[in-house]
Amino acid sequence: MPDAITTANVQEYKANVELLLQQKESRFVPAVTVGSYYGKQASVVEQFGEATAQLKTSRHADTPLLDLTQDKRWVFPLDYEWASLIDHQDVLRMIIDPTSPYAAAGAAAMNRTKDDEIIDKVHGTNYKGENGTTSETWDTDYDVGVNVGGTASSLNVAKLQNAVRLLMTANKGELYEPMTTAISSYEHDALLKEVQVHNKDYGGQPVLVDGRISRFMGQNFIVTERLNIASGNREVPCWVKSGLHLGIWKDMATEVTRRADKSYAWQVYLCLTLGATRTQIGKVIKIICDDQI
Repeated sequence: MPDAITTANVQEYKANVELLLQQKESRFVPAVTVGSYYGKQASVVEQFGEATAQLKTSRHADTPLLDLTQDKRWVFPLDYEWASLIDHQDVLRMIIDPTSPYAAAGAAAMNRTKDDEIIDKVHGTNYKGENGTTSETWDTDYDVGVNVGGTASSLNVAKLQNAVRLLMTANKGELYEPMTTAISSYEHDALLKEVQVHNKDYGGQPVLVDGRISRFMGQNFIVTERLNIASGNREVPCWVKSGLHLGIWKDMATEVTRRADKSYAWQVYLCLTLGATRTQIGKVIKIICDDQI
């Protein structure tokens, strides 16, 4: 009897399933605005410029007619899909039903796609204008240089201070929205070396939670290994929530069906249609970090 119990335990252990190390959920979606759309393109927001009052210098003067600039920001749908086949013979030779982990792996790929689309548009070319035909490239005035706080340095307190200053200046001195900064494990490690981050004398609340930095200087941190690297430096985005937008035409859909043309093998299929944009450059900052990579 003890041997039989041991054998049963082994079989149950072998039936456990796990995905290899990978990012399974979207980390950016909670930190951006999200909308649902249809059609070949969509206007995210109507934007109106800053008005300036005119001094009245005489009685019964003509009413001043002052122009107010207007603009639109656009998102364009991109289609993504993933599929894999599972033969009947494969199922017969396995203890577990593989369709569920296949679907989980596909879902993880789609969630990473959401983050990649947002990252691509953070500092990339976006589109505006009446019909979305005017391109807007990144403005380097909103860069925090690699040498801030030290020659060819990684992320440090000085760079975070500069990022907050640029956001406050662009937003006319007030920040009414949550700030988020996306960092890699390299920037996280660099911040741990900053005295201000882990010393309570510099702040009223502890910064570290279980050895990880989740919030500092009013910024929430997202740790990801998917940020862009240009000229050997990592581009770290810092933004307020309304500064980035994700448009979804069709959220993740999953189909598990038999393929008659493939000897009735099971097919696991997932698809997703979305597009992202930066709404205003002044709501997004680029921090350039040298991580010795």
